[in-house]
Amino acid sequence: MRQLIAAVLLACGGLVVGARASGGAGEPAPTRGTLEAALETISADEIKADIFFLASDELGGRDTVSPGQRVAARFIRSRLERLGIAPGAPTGYFYEYPLVSPRLREADTWLRLRAGETELECVFAGDYWFSPGTPRDLQLEGDVIFGGECDKRAIGKLDVAGKWVLALDEGKLFGDVETDLLERGALGLLLTPAEKYSKKPYAERFDGQVASMRRGDVSWPRTDASGNVKPQLPVLYVSRATLGRAWSKAAGKDSELPKPGPETVLRATHRRAYLGDGGRVMAENVCGWIPGSDPKLKDEVILISAHYDHVGTSTRDGQIYNGADDNGSGTTGLLALAEALVTRAPLRRSVMLLWVSGEEKGLWGSQAWTQNPWLPDNAKPLCNLNIDMIGRNAPDKLLITPTSKRAEYNGLVRLAEQMAPLEGFPELGSCDAYWGRSDHANFAKNLKIPVAFLFSDVHEDYHKPTDDPDKIDYDKIRRVARTVLRMVDGLQADKLDL
Repeated sequence: MRQLIAAVLLACGGLVVGARASGGAGEPAPTRGTLEAALETISADEIKADIFFLASDELGGRDTVSPGQRVAARFIRSRLERLGIAPGAPTGYFYEYPLVSPRLREADTWLRLRAGETELECVFAGDYWFSPGTPRDLQLEGDVIFGGECDKRAIGKLDVAGKWVLALDEGKLFGDVETDLLERGALGLLLTPAEKYSKKPYAERFDGQVASMRRGDVSWPRTDASGNVKPQLPVLYVSRATLGRAWSKAAGKDSELPKPGPETVLRATHRRAYLGDGGRVMAENVCGWIPGSDPKLKDEVILISAHYDHVGTSTRDGQIYNGADDNGSGTTGLLALAEALVTRAPLRRSVMLLWVSGEEKGLWGSQAWTQNPWLPDNAKPLCNLNIDMIGRNAPDKLLITPTSKRAEYNGLVRLAEQMAPLEGFPELGSCDAYWGRSDHANFAKNLKIPVAFLFSDVHEDYHKPTDDPDKIDYDKIRRVARTVLRMVDGLQADKLDL
């Protein structure tokens, strides 16, 4: 019985730390804590199992932000916990950052136009429309004055403080009017088509934006240089027929709009309400922290990143974009690396493992982290190694940026050039054309540190529903992860030329 228990414990221990290495017949297994032992932990079969989960239909394409992506984040967190890797964010494994979602509570979103004792209830996306903008709950009530054409010179003569301004929409840009009204304390701007209005009818013009608000598509908050959300003037587009009904009630007969002037035309109350925290949603990067052991070098942190999001499920036909290569390959390669680093530990320098979200939306997760980085104990970033789409194309094809043709070429890239041939990549090609298209770009721009981006190029299934797990070269991911591990090992010397 004791032997059975010992065998079970040994097997479980192997699962926990991935220490499955053994030499050939009669050869001793590599010693834990060595590069050789760590290299042996990286398994193509385990990478395959992870991708078949992360790129399954059940995760819905891991869109930022979606239930499937949250499942993926918790899958990564559970692996880090199982491996004994410490949390790498201020309150745990998740580094949260805010996005905005314009998903309306339509039952609580309305416009009411009052004429005397009569009130006209206006229906969103039927009688009036507005753009998503930066979502915020609001309820505004005030008098409406008519400003004529949407022209800053004419409206500038009116006292607009605490009032709605009604103006004619000719289909022209009116940003200067919007800015002026905001500065002068107007409640908002009501637009209705002028006779010479030149654009599509409002119902058609705003169809896509209404669909976006009903879906709750997320966006990056519009902020000023200090990171504060920029104030925006509410702008409502009201159909001419709706406004005509309201004004006819005010005038007591069928009537055109009044002449421009300071007189009160109507009284308007507008309310809009969003799901969640006033339109704010939180996205998650997953962070794992492996502290260094050297008293001095431990404060220098090697940042290794891969994005774990993809583009989700099509709203047109329901097809799921599973993103097995983009970036299930980098996500699972980094998971395999995490297991290997536990076996290789202790390292002299610290390592932060970052699975970032929002890459497909515009590098949002890495932007959030690099604009407000968090590292334990006042540690400082040393360099960033980013991996994205490493599981397709020829087995020996691996690209890197920056190459020697870019000013950003650095010692980290030279290290990659030394290590890659040891894993079956005789010569690293160039992906300088992708310099700004993955997360390393934010680490270089915002942290001013050396970066290297490993990538095996796009293919016929790039950003298509056909990017599936059965097309992945799992041994290639294994070898890329081993290359990265060799690089991390090479970054443990006393002095580095980066």
